[in-house]
Amino acid sequence: MKKGLFIVFEGPDGSGKTTLMNLVGDYLKNRGITCILTREPGGINISEQIREVILNKNNTKMDGRTEALLYAASRRQHLVEKVIPALNDGKIVLCDRFVLSSLAYQGYARGLGIDEVMNINMFAIEEYMPDINILFDIEPEIGLKRIEKNKEREVNRLDLEAIEFHKKVREGYLILEEKFKDKVVKIDASRNIDSVKEDVLLIIDRIIDKNKHIL
Repeated sequence: MKKGLFIVFEGPDGSGKTTLMNLVGDYLKNRGITCILTREPGGINISEQIREVILNKNNTKMDGRTEALLYAASRRQHLVEKVIPALNDGKIVLCDRFVLSSLAYQGYARGLGIDEVMNINMFAIEEYMPDINILFDIEPEIGLKRIEKNKEREVNRLDLEAIEFHKKVREGYLILEEKFKDKVVKIDASRNIDSVKEDVLLIIDRIIDKNKHIL
């Protein structure tokens, strides 16, 4: 059966990954390449409902394990309802966050353990892992300032965490880059949008050329 490509955009809050994903989507569509854009948590109705619970600013009492389990539940439904069917149709799936987010935020920053959170997620996703994770690396101080300036962006419960939490998230991502070096490409996201976009498109072109036989 024809199989598509699963490309995930990862990074700390304010890294610009969502903007870059949308730009890549436009680039691929202009080339006549079929792709779908989606996000986590969310992407489909059930998962969007779970997203509202996870990111609600009033849910300050949420336990770290509860948070990790909700992300995994949202991920499972999103995967089986949207991502897997698209991949089986030979489409390119561009996704804003996936498993690495849970490992960085809940596994490392929340202190639940990267391996422990990975086990929860392996039950949820089975063998479905991204073909590539594009990691947009940025210092948390810069990322949070971007969020403050962007009046249109949703401000959620995780955005309101102390700066120490966001520093741990970045540390977690850098550990994951080393742990999954064959599936993670890091980009300096502190630069201007055009420079970052240029690097991203080079990565996208490279992975598409490498996988032309399945698209």
